Amino acid sequence: MTRVPIDPADFIIDIHELWLNRWLLLACGDMEKDDFNAMTIAWGGMGVMWNKPMVQVVVRPTRHTYGFMERYDSFTVSVFPDRFRDALQLLGSRSGRDGDKIADSGLTPVASQTVSSPGFAEAELIVECRTMFRSDMLPDQFLDASINGHYPHKDYHRIYFGEVLAIQGTDRYRRSH
Repeated sequence: MTRVPIDPADFIIDIHELWLNRWLLLACGDMEKDDFNAMTIAWGGMGVMWNKPMVQVVVRPTRHTYGFMERYDSFTVSVFPDRFRDALQLLGSRSGRDGDKIADSGLTPVASQTVSSPGFAEAELIVECRTMFRSDMLPDQFLDASINGHYPHKDYHRIYFGEVLAIQGTDRYRRSH
């Protein structure tokens, strides 16, 4: 996959199509130490916070990736062409505690430009982030009671905001001038 650096000012996405119809891969850890994990995500956001471009992801404390998010100060979010849907299905349904699911997925971890967490060679978009904030979801703060339906086991997500440090993507994600 041929990706080029994209300045955040030139980064374009259809935010609803991305989060509603595509699956993204969250990776966290240290590529160089071979200590990382990845999980498929479908909830999150992108925007600006504290005057910085940011990605917001959520991870349940029951997920193996949660420990990596707590131990390391960076993460990546990668987007793939549809032909990798089976690999993303595997990465979203199996735990890294039970074996090398990344190897089993057939995806190829690659070193990032600015963070220790890996991206993936097959991705059409890799966003590298430094964690700048985290907070637990508190059910007493839900103003819409239907949200509780997403938590039958009371395993509320932890929210992470990551400052975008680097973006690599295909021309699909870059504004032309």
